[in-house]
Amino acid sequence: MAQETQNDALANEKAIIADTTVDGAPVATTEAHGGELHAKPKALGMDATMWVALAMLLVIGLAIWKKVPAMVAGMLDKQIAGIKAQLDQATALRAEAEAIKAEYQAKAAQAEADAVAMKAAAEEEAKLIVAKAKDDATALIGRRAKAAEDKIAATERAAIADVRAKAASVAAAAAASLIATHHDAQADAGLIDATIAKLN
Repeated sequence: MAQETQNDALANEKAIIADTTVDGAPVATTEAHGGELHAKPKALGMDATMWVALAMLLVIGLAIWKKVPAMVAGMLDKQIAGIKAQLDQATALRAEAEAIKAEYQAKAAQAEADAVAMKAAAEEEAKLIVAKAKDDATALIGRRAKAAEDKIAATERAAIADVRAKAASVAAAAAASLIATHHDAQADAGLIDATIAKLN
């Protein structure tokens, strides 16, 4: 008996589900509680499904009449153009940045080359200055040595002349003394006569 009651309840549920619409309203052909027939709701001869379809057609028609798709396409085109302009600007900025980077790299390389050249020139100039200083020092030492030698030679000559003068003066004094001691006036007269005779 319980099985039959359960089968009857399932059959009633299936019948109710089959006779109702999606929103749960009863279909006109179904019987409501108490066995009365109800009609589908209609307005101007159209049921709810037809009204929804008509509203959708009106909305789509209004959108086309007001050129909504063209406006949406225009807005999208504007956004695409704006994005394209931003991409072009970014590309230009990137190219400019790469050009500036290349320029600064070239300047850095040139500065490094200039520094190497300046260092080489400075080293060469320093070598020339050192060589010239050595030559100048050698020449100065040579001049000073020559001057010292000349001074020594002059001093030697002066000393020799002084010694000779003193020796001559001593010799003359000694000769005068010897002559005065050993010669008289008569011997002097004979010497003078002999000397005069040699000159003639």
